[in-house]
Amino acid sequence: MNGNEFVIPTEMRALTLDGAGFDHLRVQYVPTPRPGAHQLLARVDAAGICTSLIKLIEQGPDHPLVYGWDISRYPLILGDEGAVTLVEVGEALRQRYRVGERYVIQPAVEYAPINHMERYRNGGKGVQKIAVGYTLPGHLAEYILIPEEVLAADCLVPLPQADMAAAHAAISEPMSCVISAQDHHVHLVQEKPLAARSVIKGLKPGGVTVVIGAGAMGRMHVELAMYYRPRVIICSDLIQERLDIVQRLFSARAEQLGIVLLTVNPNQTDLKNLVNEVTGYRGADDVIVAVGSAQAIEAAQTYVGRGAVLNLFGGLKRGQDVVGFDTSIIHYQEINVTGSSGGSPWDIARTLELMAAGEVDASNHITRIGDLEHAPQFLEMIKAQALDGKAVVYPHRRTTEIIVVPRWTAEDEKRYLQG
Repeated sequence: MNGNEFVIPTEMRALTLDGAGFDHLRVQYVPTPRPGAHQLLARVDAAGICTSLIKLIEQGPDHPLVYGWDISRYPLILGDEGAVTLVEVGEALRQRYRVGERYVIQPAVEYAPINHMERYRNGGKGVQKIAVGYTLPGHLAEYILIPEEVLAADCLVPLPQADMAAAHAAISEPMSCVISAQDHHVHLVQEKPLAARSVIKGLKPGGVTVVIGAGAMGRMHVELAMYYRPRVIICSDLIQERLDIVQRLFSARAEQLGIVLLTVNPNQTDLKNLVNEVTGYRGADDVIVAVGSAQAIEAAQTYVGRGAVLNLFGGLKRGQDVVGFDTSIIHYQEINVTGSSGGSPWDIARTLELMAAGEVDASNHITRIGDLEHAPQFLEMIKAQALDGKAVVYPHRRTTEIIVVPRWTAEDEKRYLQG
């Protein structure tokens, strides 16, 4: 196929960055890329606004994943979250891909650069990981070029359902980070004293899970935790409104699955006492710290039980990332301390499978809808901590208004795109 099914304009709108700071961030018209023989061109159907972009904007060319590019000369097209439809297939790939196929791109590309080697520091020597929305074209544009590196790293993941909502597919990347994090949980169990130990991967079924932080990522952790069917999930946050959202979104599902869902504000209720009460003073089986707080990490150590897993999901700022650990807890309680940063193509695929199976509902996590022109405003809101939940933009749907929603279903998207 040659792309004739889609009218591809010569120019497109894109969110670009040509220096460090928000003053260098703008939506502008740029030439629409055309694919080479081993490349693809896709229409961006929906794109999520990722918190990690704040660091990229503030650091500009000094960001570790930019590798010294002169972005004043070669501006970046941002956006690491999105759902796409192929509109043009390079000549050498026409036996593998078809125009109209829908995909999600895993943005963390574990592959050495192939294109534009001269733009990288030292000609790209030693670079083994590049990223979509950094030195590779991003999703915050009307079209996205999918280069050889993405395909070589198996980072183009097909949608399991052809009619999956674009906004839901677009936020599979942040949800895949949660999939990866909980996949890092490993429990050693013995059926009886003389039995060999066996391994349970993931959260402990029938156990007690504690999620510290009820922000956007914390809520994703709560929802995914239900997939493992713990006996109790405790979600803690200092902001009561967030805890109310957790109950509104997940209480019915938890009750249906026979899971006790408890929310607690540590300013009002002692979290350690609650964990002791729920577990009979044995401690929790899985504790996930979904906030970037040294205090929360240090306190979380006291909630774990013997053989538990403590997951440090929320990252700390460089220079503030050394915290105190009670090694006797690790030693005598035999706990595992783990962490994760981002996911893999498998995590994206697994997230899409769970969405298709109804085990997780992406509708629960989308709270803002807008046009590509709103992307800078959404990023300013994230920087100011004024956006709770995920923002999604539809680059081909022009609107002047930002829509605030409690959740965003496939039916909502269909009506919106027809409007």
